[in-house]
Amino acid sequence: MYFCDTYALIEYVKSNHNYADIMNSSSITISDFQLMETYYFILRDLGEDAANKVYETFSQFRVDIPEQIIKRAMKLRLEFHKERKRISYVDAIGYAYALEKNLLFLTGDREFKNLPNVKWIASD
Repeated sequence: MYFCDTYALIEYVKSNHNYADIMNSSSITISDFQLMETYYFILRDLGEDAANKVYETFSQFRVDIPEQIIKRAMKLRLEFHKERKRISYVDAIGYAYALEKNLLFLTGDREFKNLPNVKWIASD
């Protein structure tokens, strides 16, 4: 099972074939945070119709993020920043959830390359 970072969702929408098998497998989860961020980027780049379609497609894979994961995520984000790695709040929440649930965090974000519980896939 995978927890999809916004990066992975965007790459899939952009038809990056490296993400296709995983994203089409239905073994993915996301949170409202990744869905929100993805909706924004698709709305900005491709318009409202495309954003609504993407939102509808991925909303079926949503999971709730418990309070303890939010707190763990902010601790992780602070650790990343101390190491001069810049990750967003949304990325921190997704990674913390993946760690907590023993899922692979699916991303191509360079800040996560070679970290535990990460399936890192490059952009096309």
